[in-house]
Parts: sequence; C-alpha cells; structure tokens
Amino acid sequence: MIETIEGLPDGVIGFEAAGEVSADDYRDVLVPAIEAALRGGERLSLLYVLGERFDGMSAGAMWQDTKLGLEHPRSWQRLAIVTDVEWIGHAIKAFAWTIPAEVRVFALADRGEAEAWLGGT
Repeated sequence: MIETIEGLPDGVIGFEAAGEVSADDYRDVLVPAIEAALRGGERLSLLYVLGERFDGMSAGAMWQDTKLGLEHPRSWQRLAIVTDVEWIGHAIKAFAWTIPAEVRVFALADRGEAEAWLGGT
C-alpha cells in the first residue's frame, strides 16, 4: 500500500510505503498524484518513505517505478528516499546516475532533514 504524506513544502510530494507495494498501488495512488502535480508545469521533488511498515515490492511495482521515471524524465528536481532497508539504499545509490534528478538516501531518523532538503532549505 502507498499512502500520501501531507504537509510537505510547496513543490514537494510525498508517499509512504506500508505492507507490500503492488503495481495497483502505483496505478491507483502514486501515478495520479504525480500526474496531478505535474499539471502545474513545475519540476517536482519527491519524498518516498520506506519505513518500518514496509514489507517489500512486487515485481509489477518495481516495473511501475521504473516506468514512472522514464515517462517524466525532465519533471524531477530532487528525490529523497527515506529508509533503513539496507538493500534499497544500496540500489538507489548504485543507480542514482540513471535518475534525472538530485537523489539522496536518508535514514528513517533523518526524515526531517530529507524534507528540509527537498524544500530547498
């Protein structure tokens, strides 16, 4: 399941993963929210929290994640992944060069720092 995070700085959208994330979660929650935010024509910053309630991603969700980045290559300004899941942090760092945005991985304890970074402060 993907839940929307409210109360973020202007130009920042956020989501938190809980349980196992599926392709349907991308289709029903993440993609519509991103497309709505992109209608303003501004580049976006994205906060994605994979915390203690996160159990994993289906193969379909991983594919949707890849497609999302490819469909909007010039729409991203910054991307902050907040997680203590070690393999995700390593994977993001390894493939950050393929993501058309500034990318940083933050520990769960540093979520506030991630939000401040996304907001430009």
